[in-house]
Amino acid sequence: MTNALMLLAPGCPYCPAVLEGLSGLVKEGALGTLEVVNIAAHPERAQELGVRTVPWVRIGEFDLDGAQTPADLRRWAELAGTPQGMPAYFLYLLKNGRRAKVEEMARQDPQRLLALVELLADDSASMAVRLGIGAVLEELQGSGIASVMVPRLGELTRHADPLVRADACHYLSLVGGEEIAPWLRACVNDPDIAVREMAAEILAEMDEIEEDG
Repeated sequence: MTNALMLLAPGCPYCPAVLEGLSGLVKEGALGTLEVVNIAAHPERAQELGVRTVPWVRIGEFDLDGAQTPADLRRWAELAGTPQGMPAYFLYLLKNGRRAKVEEMARQDPQRLLALVELLADDSASMAVRLGIGAVLEELQGSGIASVMVPRLGELTRHADPLVRADACHYLSLVGGEEIAPWLRACVNDPDIAVREMAAEILAEMDEIEEDG
């Protein structure tokens, strides 16, 4: 059962409505427990969690800032603990300019990065989201954290959409490592010229790095 934590403060105009929405979910059984903390009385909790504004809610693994409608709260409660939950949450973070939160969560548990691959697999994902994913991988580049993504990114090099295949090659290059080479070599014979050129360029750069080394 998913649990929730809420931080609120006196005078917060949005806190009562969010608290009411969460309380309703507890009554319905959609949430197991709800812990409510008044940060005026316990500022150490806000400091501990790095919270600067209220209302602030944690539902399962999802941290939510600001006003949330009852429908929003219900949606996150339903998504918590499901395979669809983390991709939806990362999409929410990227759309709201919270890329640093994605990076933080990835460093805590690299397996969460597989959620980004699920977003890439959606050929309707916006350019802004794709750029956000690229920025996350650039930040993690060289750390080895993103290596968990290689098998799934490799599978995307066989996606029906050439844009997704090209993106998969690019993101593989950001992850790096010898294990990306077989996937890229296969893409050198891709039917789409942009994918072929992308793969060939990355492989050439990898060869240059090896020669320099």
